[in-house]
Amino acid sequence: MQRVFRWILLSGTTGTAVFVAWLLFVWPPPSWWRSHWPRETAFQSMREQQERAAGDTSSRRYRPVPLDSISDWIAKAAVAGEDDAFYQHHGIDWRSLRDALGYRRGAADRRNKLRGASTITQQLAKNLYLSPSRNPLRKVKEAVLAYRLEWALGKHRILELYLNVAEFGPHLWGVEAASQLYFGRPAARVSMDQAALLVATLPHPLTSNPSLRPGRTIWRQQLILRRLRGEAVVVPREEAETVTPVAPTADSTGVVARDSGAAPPKDSAAAPAPKPDTAAARPPVPPPPPR
Repeated sequence: MQRVFRWILLSGTTGTAVFVAWLLFVWPPPSWWRSHWPRETAFQSMREQQERAAGDTSSRRYRPVPLDSISDWIAKAAVAGEDDAFYQHHGIDWRSLRDALGYRRGAADRRNKLRGASTITQQLAKNLYLSPSRNPLRKVKEAVLAYRLEWALGKHRILELYLNVAEFGPHLWGVEAASQLYFGRPAARVSMDQAALLVATLPHPLTSNPSLRPGRTIWRQQLILRRLRGEAVVVPREEAETVTPVAPTADSTGVVARDSGAAPPKDSAAAPAPKPDTAAARPPVPPPPPR
């Protein structure tokens, strides 16, 4: 009996140690990203395999740039649209997670709400190291990585990395490549309206981007613009899509204006009409939040 008890204890201890090691082991470690740009993220590698399996051999557009070469409007729009508590949490937004767990609609709605509770730091962890799998253990590892990234990098570098590795369309990664393709200008010269349109792309970059411009992209852009103008509106978070990529195309001005005619969500009726472009305006840079 004692032998069986010891075997159970040893097995449990070994299993726990292996699980903890799996949670913590990633290469390169989070501190590596303090001074290095990713040559290829896990998400980029996964997407390239999908594209090759579909017979798509187009080259990847990816050009990391420092945060001071990115319009302040893009950074502000990313926080407003993807993670409005970015400067308050330490990797996990427990407020959004609590709201998601308390969601009282059907099971499918609850799952979608949980998927949309990811912070910018969690999305960066997923892009750098993981996959879009919704396996609960993978989500646990994502949370652990988010805390490690917050500890190792700080908010400025996390936002800088996120804006440079996020997917903005087929074969299109980072705000610099996206700005050049969609608007014909560098990320440093993107206007407020264009920044909101880029961030509106993030949840569904393969089917809802400035190249395709379905109704839901415009609806989401308007919500983000209202947040940037000081209105207390909520921009819903959404999980990224998993569909076969379709390459974007641009007209002679560098911007594709084709509209699919898709209807926006029901509560999009209150979104105002787009205001004139504000390329020359740059918002004041707020002081860094206390750590």
